[in-house]
Amino acid sequence: MKRFLKTTNGPLLVCRIVVGLIFLSEGIQKFILAGPGVDRFTKIGFSHPLFWAYFVGTFEILCGVLILIGFYTKLAAIPLLIIMLVAFITTKVPIITGKGFWPFAHEYRTDFAMTLLLIIILAYGKGDSEGNKISTG
Repeated sequence: MKRFLKTTNGPLLVCRIVVGLIFLSEGIQKFILAGPGVDRFTKIGFSHPLFWAYFVGTFEILCGVLILIGFYTKLAAIPLLIIMLVAFITTKVPIITGKGFWPFAHEYRTDFAMTLLLIIILAYGKGDSEGNKISTG
């Protein structure tokens, strides 16, 4: 276990843990809870909301785990950034255009933080199979 906690870049490790655990949790919820899963995609207006909930949930779980363990971190960050962009367009743009900046700022706070953390991972994470894997010695 010690080798998974040791890294040469502590701040990047913290980013990976936060992003990985949040996306893993959100992905699992899309499979087991209707609210963040099918109901959310239905409310947004997606056709075939069950498919999209499971599709997005699968990417959130797989990419979240890859980032969490430090394998292919840059590659894993890309689909998650796409998910964040689609979430912004489909759920946050209507808020800013309909209710104004402050309600938008309130609703976008977590998405904003996650997007910035993903950009940090994309910029500073390694992109090969070694990813940000913890050194063994």
